[in-house]
Amino acid sequence: MNKYKKNQLTNIRSSKLLLLYSLIVIAISIFLYRVYHIVQTPRDLPSSTAKKLERAKRGNIISADHYVVSYSKNIYQASINTKSIYPNKLELFVELFSIYSKIDRDIVKSALLDRYGDLIFGRVIISNNIDAKDAIRLKALAYKLKRLKVFRPIKNANGVEVVYGLDITEVKESRFYPFDYTLSPITGYVKSKIIGGYKRPIGMKGLEKYYNNFLQSKRDGYFVGKRDVAGHIVYGDNSRHIELINGLDLHLNIPLSLQTRVERILTYMKYKLDATEIIVGVMESNSGKILSLASSERFNPNLITQDKISALNPKFTEYLYEPGSVIKPLSLAIVMDKGKVKANSWVKTFNGKLRIGKKYIISDDDKFQSLSARGIIIHSSNVGISQIVWRITGTELYEGFRKFGLAQKSGIDLSRELRGKIKKPYKLNHKVHSANSSYGYGMHTNFIQLLKAYSAFNNDGIAMTPQIIDYFKDSKTQKYYKLKPSEPNLNSITKKTANTIKSILKLVVKKGTGVEAQYKGLIIGGKTGTAHISTRGKYGDNYNSSFFGFANDSRGKKYTIGVLVIKAKKKYKYFASQSAVPTFKHIVEEMVKLNYLKPSLK
Repeated sequence: MNKYKKNQLTNIRSSKLLLLYSLIVIAISIFLYRVYHIVQTPRDLPSSTAKKLERAKRGNIISADHYVVSYSKNIYQASINTKSIYPNKLELFVELFSIYSKIDRDIVKSALLDRYGDLIFGRVIISNNIDAKDAIRLKALAYKLKRLKVFRPIKNANGVEVVYGLDITEVKESRFYPFDYTLSPITGYVKSKIIGGYKRPIGMKGLEKYYNNFLQSKRDGYFVGKRDVAGHIVYGDNSRHIELINGLDLHLNIPLSLQTRVERILTYMKYKLDATEIIVGVMESNSGKILSLASSERFNPNLITQDKISALNPKFTEYLYEPGSVIKPLSLAIVMDKGKVKANSWVKTFNGKLRIGKKYIISDDDKFQSLSARGIIIHSSNVGISQIVWRITGTELYEGFRKFGLAQKSGIDLSRELRGKIKKPYKLNHKVHSANSSYGYGMHTNFIQLLKAYSAFNNDGIAMTPQIIDYFKDSKTQKYYKLKPSEPNLNSITKKTANTIKSILKLVVKKGTGVEAQYKGLIIGGKTGTAHISTRGKYGDNYNSSFFGFANDSRGKKYTIGVLVIKAKKKYKYFASQSAVPTFKHIVEEMVKLNYLKPSLK
């Protein structure tokens, strides 16, 4: 019996030892498996090196008087995982973030709450529009918030507890126009495009588009080196730096001081005339430098609204129209250059009415039996100029218009230019077509083409290519770059012919339709044009009124100035003498105030 009990106790003891041994083996196996799992599982350990990226920026657009009219900023995003904020520290976080970011605390708090007023759990973007200065302050705040123990650890996907703080991330480059409507639509506008995961501005219209490849940033920079315990780069022999390359700055020929005054004039005149739009160009006659190119229809590139969509397309080069009587000096110059007419040559004008064939009648507003070639321009005779162009062939007339730059690109540095059209030589061999073209109907031009053409009369017969940009500059190296115009200057007519037409244009202002443009002590000349607007092939009651000419002083300053008034609706104001000419006069007055022109005291 005792032996039986002894054996039973031995078995129980053995069983217990076996169980204990098994438990130890299992525990050791679990421990070893856990160690193996930890060793084999990838972990987000800090790298021994760090990389700091420096985003390159788009170049600035700068006026001739050194105002920055377009520039870029790097924009940052502030985000946070709300689960990481201790509930009792939420108000402190909101208050401090509001102070450091200058964003109203109610806006900050609303970003963290849902529509029911409950805290949103997860990643929340507080702001997408933080500039570099505020980003630096907020990064400092993120460090302080950790020291204040505003954030609590939460488990990541790997089950590791991590403290997620305030994240400040660079997300895009934004374009800004500090003068809002000024210089639009010349500067144009941009749209954002994601390039390499980063939003960058791309030019869509105007200078922003035409010079996009020059303005656009070329290369981001970065530092790579060993990191310290705080994650900062240790700069030394082992660190590496690749310099960023920003886009080039564009320097305009246009001074903001003159441009803003011209724009104010156009705003006033548009209201006074009840016009659809007024556009103006001021150019140095002997260089082609554009000193002002302005429209009454402007938009704010910082915030383009639906009602300003039509203003995005600059009419300087994208609006084609029949120019009317401003073409007459060109027609006379072409024939004069061929030696077929002189300024004092007399032409019968048949009391202002001339029939061609059975149906077509050419008529004048003023009735004269005959006029000199000079008088035909002064009194704007359709009958007279028609008979003058009949002295040359259709090919000669066609080539003459082309030499002035009609029906071809002017070469101005805007993103789009419509060429317009003139009738083919075979058509211009017919009297009706050549007559029609001689006084600016049956053809289509744009505003800049005419500005270029008229510069020939004030520049010894050479039509200068208009240029908005003076030069490019690398802001870092301070190097200057110039581009040749995309289209050449044109030898339109001889110096003798140009000076003869110039003297006639001065008489137009002295005693013709341009008398309101006179300015004592200055040399003023030009030609008016009032042309019906064709709609669906028919001429209605709407008109384009224009005045192209020049304003010079005794110091040798010479400017070609053009004005186009589109659809003036006030009674009798559609006449160029009542709309375009007074606008021209206002511009000359401002140029005198700013010392571009100095009237002679004689």
